[in-house]
Amino acid sequence: MRRNQGGFAGTEPVAPAGGAAGGFTLIELLVAVAMAAILLVIAVPTYESYAQSVKVTAAITDIMKISTAIGQYETVNGLTPPPNLSAIGMNGMLDPWGRPYVYLSFTGLTGKGPMRKDKNLVPINTEYDLYSVGADGQTRAPLTAPVSQDDVILANDGNYIGLASKY
Repeated sequence: MRRNQGGFAGTEPVAPAGGAAGGFTLIELLVAVAMAAILLVIAVPTYESYAQSVKVTAAITDIMKISTAIGQYETVNGLTPPPNLSAIGMNGMLDPWGRPYVYLSFTGLTGKGPMRKDKNLVPINTEYDLYSVGADGQTRAPLTAPVSQDDVILANDGNYIGLASKY
């Protein structure tokens, strides 16, 4: 008896009824493409959401670092916040979206116009504002403004650091 490619003596490989050898049918290829598309539809938004939360966390960490440096400056300089971020050596710091952090010292400020405000239009800090304008790169003083919702803010004099939408 001879031994064939199939591994059993006396048996021959059987070809499909149409006579064609192996391969995928058009239906099988369409099903595979459809499954890949469904996975992409699920995976891409999940990845984008994850990437956005990583950037927000990085901005929170940066704001904590800047706030700590401001606190050290105040300790050395009689509880007066620095006039700008260059006074504490952090003027070139960019947020995760590639934009500079916004700092506003209230020392010598007249009126409450540029201060960040909560839903009742009350300033959210007493000495300075520090924030990132977020992914859209836009902001307005009231946190309730739609363009301010993605801002990462320092509020309650450092007791809250996070998204303006969650404040």
